[in-house]
Order: sequence, then structure tokens, then C-alpha cells
Amino acid sequence: MAASYLHGAETIELRGGVRPINPVKTAVIGLVGTAPTHLLDDANATLNQLQQVLSDVDAGKFGGPQVPGFTIPQALNAIYDQGSGTVLMVNVFDETTHKSSVSDEAVTLDDEGQATLANSTHGIISATVKSSDGSTTHVEGTDYTLDKRTGTITRLDSGAITAGAELTVDYDHPDLSVIEGSDIIGTVDSSGNRTGLQAFLNSFNRFGFWPKILIAPEYSTQESVAAELEVIAGESNCRGVALIDAPIGTTRDDAIAGRGPDGSINFNFSSDRVGLCFPHVEAYDAATDSTRLEPYSQRLAGVIAATDHEYGYWYSPSNKTIQGITGVELDLSAMINNPTSDVNALNEAGIITVFNSFGSGLRTWGNRSSAYPRSTGPTNFLQTRRTADMVHESLEYAMLQFIDLPINQALIDAITESANGFIRTLIGRGALLPGSKCEWLKANNPDTEIANGHLTFNITMLPPPPAERITFESFLDVNLLSNLQTA
Repeated sequence: MAASYLHGAETIELRGGVRPINPVKTAVIGLVGTAPTHLLDDANATLNQLQQVLSDVDAGKFGGPQVPGFTIPQALNAIYDQGSGTVLMVNVFDETTHKSSVSDEAVTLDDEGQATLANSTHGIISATVKSSDGSTTHVEGTDYTLDKRTGTITRLDSGAITAGAELTVDYDHPDLSVIEGSDIIGTVDSSGNRTGLQAFLNSFNRFGFWPKILIAPEYSTQESVAAELEVIAGESNCRGVALIDAPIGTTRDDAIAGRGPDGSINFNFSSDRVGLCFPHVEAYDAATDSTRLEPYSQRLAGVIAATDHEYGYWYSPSNKTIQGITGVELDLSAMINNPTSDVNALNEAGIITVFNSFGSGLRTWGNRSSAYPRSTGPTNFLQTRRTADMVHESLEYAMLQFIDLPINQALIDAITESANGFIRTLIGRGALLPGSKCEWLKANNPDTEIANGHLTFNITMLPPPPAERITFESFLDVNLLSNLQTA
């Protein structure tokens, strides 16, 4: 405010006009599952906490090694095989409760001074090594070493364990069978901490962005987990899409039947925020030197993130090469010009699948969410739903700088032009079609609403839909024979 009297000069800074609008991050994957925290340094072993993973180096640091049964390391490997992406990870494996105990297991050291514990498939959480009669408790690091990954005890020459000794061991090992869907779904505990999927609701306050591609590999085959993934992906929460897998062993017909009330699997959704993934894919497993089946959702999530980075979030993730897989769970016929092929029948039912034809490689195949075929509106295309989300959220966040300013024509013009400047940028990039715009219409803003501090702006826009079907109309024209000339 200017002084009531001034003999001199002054400057009064007036703030107004157009404000730049920053787009929200889209290539962010929300991953909930299990990590072998008993094999990590304590500082990296988080439980039910959001952990940001930006690279394969972070994946090893926070997700741990690929141990059979643990879903997070495998999923991170699948995601980063595709090239790039930010992952917000939530581990629900609690080594203090998700375990089984073994007492007095007898082992005998071999010629190399080693013995492997019987229940070490998932590694070992902790162990106490004793003499065969239990009278002496040996000291780790002094008498022996324990490889928690393999469950192998190795005698130290300088220690008190003799060569070829018989020992008894008490130990705890992970028991992943006790992890339930409720652990993945999560809750708010008595201390006010969110766990499982609910932890994603903390992501904006902690990192300034939301996960936009939600996955719970292996666990999303449970109907309860799949349903909660849809909730967390909803407009009032993360405003993203959830990718849900069919169970291993599902046939093509089972997958299609699962879209209806008589189906036996978790595919009975009709939401533009749910993508249905079928079948499982095959990947090389270095630990066994063979192939393993793994959920399609984690590979597709990586493809979506990589597509966002390389092309833009307005590009469909369909018809993109899937890196790091060697095959699929079952053979599906795939012909680009055959409407009765397996992959076309699956797409027609709103299921995203894998295209594998002669010389095509293994490719993502399907543009539509589970909203299709019930809904034929634009947002049944996954990339249209995600683009609209990005525009809406970016505009909403940009309004913070205008909230509570006096309503006048300057404010209305500033908001309108700020929005249109953002939209014009998206049109120039190809994310929105020409003609997309923001308007303030007097008819939609009666005096009573303005007097109540409420302004309404109209957004008209459309992302370019994917070229899902290309048709040639061919005519055999005998009149073309008249163009023939004699020599």
C-alpha cells in the first residue's frame, strides 16, 4: 500500500497476468510387493514406507537380489529392462512376523567345511549354530560365517568348530505363505501410518508427484487386491491407471469369460482406470539357468513409462517391443488382418495381451482399458485417459497461485490465458488436437456463484486417438485397361 504522504519516489510491484503451468510427472510406477529385506543393509530395509527408485542401481540397493518368491526385485528388473521410469516402491514383507522357525536342525560339515540349511529357498533371516549336543553356542564371524542368501554355513579355520563337525542349528526363514491380501491392501495403523497400497496416498506430500501406473505383481490376481488397486488409482486418489494380471494357468477362454459375472477370475471390471493383462510372460532366470513365468503387468508398466519418456504420454503403449522376455505362457494366434485371431478376441473383450507373429517379436497389444466394450467414449483408450489426467491435474495445481485473489476481469483473463498457453504448448507437441481450449463463459458463471467466490472455466480438448484400425477400400477397375498402349 502506498504511503499517505511521500516526498520522493517509490515503486509498487503489481503481480498479475499469465503464469506458466508445469506438467505433472506421468512416467511414475507405484509398485507394492515383497522385498528380501533380511538380505539388505538395515539402512535400506524399509517396511511399508515409500521408497523412490530411479535406476537399476537403486533397484539393487532398495529392492535386493532376485530371490524366489519375492516380487519387488523381479518387478524392478522387468521395469528397468524397458529402459527408464521412476518407481515408488512399498515393501510389505516383515521379517519379524512373516517367518517360520526351525529348532535343532542337524547338519554335518562337508569336506569344504560347509553345510546348507534345509529351508533356505528364500534365504535365512537369522540363525544360532550350536554343537551337536547343544552345549556350546558358536559365534558368527569367529567360528563360522553364514551366507543368508543361500543358507550356507562355512567353518572358519581359526574358530572352535572342528572339521567335519556335526552341528545343530536354530534359525528363522521367510514364510511368504503367511502374507495375505490385507498386507498388500494395507491400512492406517494406530500410529496414523499408512501401509501397503495406502502408502501411495503419501506420495505427493513426500515427493511432489503421484504414482500414475499402479501394479502389485502376483498379488493383483486376488480380487480384493485388484479392487483396491482400482480405488487407489481413482480420480480422488492417485488419478492413474492400475494394471491387473490374470492368474497363472488362465486360458484364453477363461480370460474372456472373466469379463462377466460368471467368470472365475479377477477380470470383472468396467473402469477406464484398470488395464487387464494376459497372459504371463516368460523370462530368463539366471539363478536356475532356465525360464520362469512372471506377471505381464510389470513389463507393461515399464513399457508405458519408457513410452512416456521416448515419445510422450499421449502415445499409446500398444505395439511396442517388450524387452527381456523370451516367450509367453501359452501360444496365442496373432495376425494383423484376422479378426478371429486370439489376440484380437482378447482386445475385443478389453484385455491387453502380447502380439507374437512371424518376424514381429514380442509386442504389447491392446489400447483399451477394462471400460471397453461397455464404454466407447474416448477415455476407454488408456493413453487418452492418462493424457486427460495430466492436463486436469496440471491445471488444478497451477491454480494455487490464483486462489483467494480478488475476482475481476484481470483475474479471469489471467487464468484463461495461462490455461490456454499450456494447452497451446500441448497442441504444438501433438498431445492435444488443434481447437483444444479453455474458456470463461458468462452463462456458466451467474452472479450468485461469482458473489460466492466461485469461478467456472470450460476445457474443450481431445488427445489424438491411436490408429487402432486401418482399412483399405480396393476397387478392381477394368477401365484401367484402356491405358495399355501397343508398341
